[in-house]
Amino acid sequence: MSPSSSSPGAGAAAGGAGSAQDAAAVVGGERLGRPAVQVAPRTGAPDLPATLTGRSWLIADAATGEILAARNAHLPLPPASTLKMLFADTVLPKFDRALEHKVAPAELAALGAGSSLVGIKENLPYRVEDLWRGVFLASGNDAVHVLSHMNGGLARTVAQMQERATALQAKDTRVVSPEGYDQDGQVSSAYDLTLFARAGLRNPDFRGYCATRTARFPGAMDKTTGQRSAFDIANTDRLLGKYPGLIGVKNGYTTNAGATFTGAAERDGRTLLVTVMHPEQQSKVYDEASALLDWGFAAAGKVEPVGRLVEETVAEATAAPAAEEPASGVLPHAIQQADHALGPAGWTALAFGTALALWAAGRLRTRRRPHAAGSTALPVLPGGLPVPPRPDYAPHIAYSVPTGAAPTTPAHRGSTASGGATAVGGPARHRLTRRARALAHSTAARFRGPATARRRHRG
Repeated sequence: MSPSSSSPGAGAAAGGAGSAQDAAAVVGGERLGRPAVQVAPRTGAPDLPATLTGRSWLIADAATGEILAARNAHLPLPPASTLKMLFADTVLPKFDRALEHKVAPAELAALGAGSSLVGIKENLPYRVEDLWRGVFLASGNDAVHVLSHMNGGLARTVAQMQERATALQAKDTRVVSPEGYDQDGQVSSAYDLTLFARAGLRNPDFRGYCATRTARFPGAMDKTTGQRSAFDIANTDRLLGKYPGLIGVKNGYTTNAGATFTGAAERDGRTLLVTVMHPEQQSKVYDEASALLDWGFAAAGKVEPVGRLVEETVAEATAAPAAEEPASGVLPHAIQQADHALGPAGWTALAFGTALALWAAGRLRTRRRPHAAGSTALPVLPGGLPVPPRPDYAPHIAYSVPTGAAPTTPAHRGSTASGGATAVGGPARHRLTRRARALAHSTAARFRGPATARRRHRG
């Protein structure tokens, strides 16, 4: 790629390794803010490789987060395409891998000169999983831009990446472009890139994509046959398939950033993470990463950690505002929802049906047994539907009766809540009564549980 007009790495590095952070509060430990090589060997520990030239590097245990050795771990440098790890960690969970998206011309319009491309064609559909293979294998900036537009645009994606970096405590990282293309002010560090890799590898899809060596990628439409072509793409990570136990993760290169690489390898049940940034020669990035991994596996358990990879911060959940109590004498929607399992409409229908069933059964008893002198009529809801005298059969539902509600009068009998006639005499009455009782029993069982339902049935 073409270099940017200024070198973000040079200015950032001039202030020393801790220039991005307050030396008194270096993320991961005070020693990581020092410029020299940091290692604390015990007896029998192997020597670090003598040929390391990277301006910044780090090797750590992925499981424990212990950093075995580092140099300039927090030195801000241009990250190149290793920043795509943060992009993937931010955007990958948002879309189903089988989703198809038709690429609009505008989604490929803002690619920088010399960008690495997987070869996406406009006005053709692509599955999300193919786009992610384009990101991880071919380091395709075109695939990053398409996914960014699907996510709401480049600016929105950059903002979300910065938020994700903050949550991961990657305080050296400043995101300007989602794909890592050289931009003024865009920097990261060996420490932060290692955090991105560690977080990303916890996602099985991320882990699967970065470990893929080759894949078929959709091509253009053949105008003669009308068939969609396809071509092979290969992972540009030169250690994948060559270094024993290598999982991934991402490599990068620009004129300004030089070579960058973050990798993960597993051996004898231990997974190590390594990041190397800007060695003296571009081709040396893989050699130095391999040498650090070899040393790390040999030195595990024989060195004291010089720092630690921090865990993601979790934002404190804000307490939900308390639900407003209904004003006295007010019956909002006839039922106040407290359990969201059925939703407002479901609970309303359930309570309405229960009240109707109990009312119908009560009506039958009323016809067969006159009220005792001085008995009090049930209060009614608007439209004539009486409120059950004991709503404790539904503890999740609160009833509120309008103040001044008129007692039941003969004028209310034989009408429904909607004002229509009911059939409560003769055979129709008996059918309605049986249905009402069955509904009342099933509703009581729903709220009180099987034991209560059995008692009501036996009674």
